[in-house]
Amino acid sequence: MLIKYFNVGSVFFLLLTNIYLILRQLNNSQCSIGNTYDLEYVKNYQDDQNKFDKKETEEVQKPSYSEYNVKDYEISEGFEIGFNVSFDLGRWDKSKSFKMFDYVHVGEEYGSLSKKYMVCMATQSSIEKLHSIAQVSEHWTGPISVAIYAAGDEEYYLLHWYVHFLKNCYPWISKRVSFHLGVPKLRIPTGKYPENLKNLKINNYKCRDYKNVLKEIIKLRPVEIVKWRMKNPYPQNHMRNLARKNCQSDYVFLTDVDIVPSFKLADNLNKFLKTAKKTCKNKCAYVIPTYELDSRTDFPKNKSELLRLSQKGLARAFHQKVFIYNQFATNFSKWESFVDSSEDEIIISHDVTNFEFLYEPFYVAPDTVPEHDERFLGYGYTRNTQVYETFVSGYQFQVLSPVFTIHWGLQGRKERPPWRERQNSVNRFRFELFKGEIFAKYRNDPLKMIG
Repeated sequence: MLIKYFNVGSVFFLLLTNIYLILRQLNNSQCSIGNTYDLEYVKNYQDDQNKFDKKETEEVQKPSYSEYNVKDYEISEGFEIGFNVSFDLGRWDKSKSFKMFDYVHVGEEYGSLSKKYMVCMATQSSIEKLHSIAQVSEHWTGPISVAIYAAGDEEYYLLHWYVHFLKNCYPWISKRVSFHLGVPKLRIPTGKYPENLKNLKINNYKCRDYKNVLKEIIKLRPVEIVKWRMKNPYPQNHMRNLARKNCQSDYVFLTDVDIVPSFKLADNLNKFLKTAKKTCKNKCAYVIPTYELDSRTDFPKNKSELLRLSQKGLARAFHQKVFIYNQFATNFSKWESFVDSSEDEIIISHDVTNFEFLYEPFYVAPDTVPEHDERFLGYGYTRNTQVYETFVSGYQFQVLSPVFTIHWGLQGRKERPPWRERQNSVNRFRFELFKGEIFAKYRNDPLKMIG
């Protein structure tokens, strides 16, 4: 009998001990944001970034045909200060957390192109992905407004240096692209050139190595800045608004920097919009279908070639495997079966009839569509909330053919890193307030979001 009571008591003691340890661990996980949490956070972020870098190395972006004609020369010019910035000036966002600077560099033909084209491409990037603008600006012959983000002097001058490098390598960047700058309040550059960058010479690199050049120079960022960037969400919506509002055309095509347009898209859109402006009955937003492309293939010259790649499993709808609802409402099968009259004539394939809240198309619309809500920072609810408000405000989304955009690399389903899930959770909380405001503003709830 004594043994029986002893066993029961032991089990009860172990149970209480386990509960105590669990509660202690939970408390530590909540209270150690400035200590052990940092180590886990940095490790998870770095592991995720290493996987990305490895994938980028394995899946090298195929340049388009004309890039092979660029003279592979060593740039002889030294570093030149070319950005027009005074950090004492600039515009604050509503929360006074970020400062914006318009037109730190203006493309040589940006003004004339803005008069010629009815549509302007607006895109944004931090330094890590800026290499993509080389191919994007080659394909898009109209004006391009790019918002770039830098935290601190090292990032600012590395960004500045790399833009100068790209301008010297690719004439279409010098002509078509205007750059704007966003900086965080806690890391506003001082304008003092960092000591560790003084030996960085632009003539040590070749144009064909533009991706590897970027990978090399970002290693020069201090560990302190890298850790700060890990913990502080990238202000995607601030940057989207900054890029868009510096477009001078009536229509804006807002994209992410790694979304590459099909050939002749700007010119063909220009023709289409001249008539569409007259035929659009109410409010129209024009969806450009986005596909993922196997990085071992060449960029498709037209829709027919894209469909052949799709049939071979070398191309598929963007995010089809990662998160199908992201682009599902575009109805890719309907677009693929649509018979086009000409490769150079854009027409409406079909209307988007099954709009979903999670829908995130890249689309062309008048510059009067709602802005991106800047309360959403980092990942989650940044782009789809703007698309949702555009829909609620009365815009009809229409899918265009035979044009398209491409994202390099076939994406597989993968777990979200912890830092990204934390950002998504914060934005999910903010969305509860946002959806109530949208209903109050438009008195319209087509997706029954208010219950």
